[in-house]
Parts: sequence; structure tokens; C-alpha cells
Amino acid sequence: MSRGDLLSIHPLELKFPFALRKQISCSLQLSNKTDNYVAFKVKTTNPKKYCVRPNAGVVLPRSTSDVIVTMQAQKEAPPDMNCRDKFLLQSVKVNDGITAKDITSELFNKEAGHLVEECKLKVVYLSPPQPPSPVHEGSEEGSSPRGSVSDNGHVNAAEFSTVRSCCIYLLFLLLSAVHSTDANGVHFCC
Repeated sequence: MSRGDLLSIHPLELKFPFALRKQISCSLQLSNKTDNYVAFKVKTTNPKKYCVRPNAGVVLPRSTSDVIVTMQAQKEAPPDMNCRDKFLLQSVKVNDGITAKDITSELFNKEAGHLVEECKLKVVYLSPPQPPSPVHEGSEEGSSPRGSVSDNGHVNAAEFSTVRSCCIYLLFLLLSAVHSTDANGVHFCC
């Protein structure tokens, strides 16, 4: 969460479970910590790659607003799944009664004497976990299909790796079940 005086921003990292040829969205929650109206504006270093809705707005006193950041479908994965894209969320105290249509870039002009808070957000790609390796068939007669424990009470490394892979795959399935799709086919994640 951010430590600004006007808005609490959560999360500070936009995490996208990367998938080729799919739009993926993340939610950003803005909470007004003041008794004043607060205007906000979201900027990005890569505006063709992301859609931000709303990209500007007003958060009423002591209330919360959600912003949806949608990454457009990508044709290829970045090397090492690293992303250098960044977002800047600017906020400023405004007069009571102001609406989103009243917001201009002048409100966020520091040189004009406005006290503008800024919060930088980074983008993180989450790689989908690899499915588990197949279980080896043809186990020895009389052996248990469960992992064996050696005399010293430890599971051997090969069996631990298989169990770990299965756990990662189950986690992937659970996370996939949390995603939902809106009427336009845009995927939302929690």
C-alpha cells in the first residue's frame, strides 16, 4: 500500500499472469484517506500496450475507487519474463463537487503551484507454472505408489520433485479458477 497523504494505493505492483494472445486485467484500488475530494490521473510508459479505465477520476472523501488496468494481448513473451513498463499515479486535492469531466491536465501541473502526490507502480509478469512431469509407470512389484521414506526419515529428491510439481500444477488450476471474464472477453484476475 502507498504511504501518500491523499490516497492509499493497492497493490503497488501490477501483477499480470502472462499468457500469449490474451488480454489480461488487474485491479488497482484507490482509497481516499482525507475528508476532501481527490482527483487522480494514471500515466504509463507504454500507452499502446495498456488500457486504463478510468485513467482519471475523482475519489470522494473516505471512499474507494477501482481502476482496471488491461494489458493488450501479446504476440510473444519477453525475454526472462522481465517487464520494464511502469505506471505513475498522480493525485491532488480538489474542490468539493468536482467530477471526472472537470479534470484537466492543469490540475496535475506542479509548476502551477499544485501539490501533486505521485506514486510509481511497476509491472510484474507472472509465468504460469509448468505442469507436473508424468508419474513413472512400471513400479517395482510390492512397492507403494506413495513416496518412500528412507531409514533416516527423509523423502528422496526424485519423489519430492514429483510432489512439488503436482502442488504447483494444482496451484495453477486454482488460480485459473479465480479468473473471470467480462462480456467483452476481457480476463480479470484477483
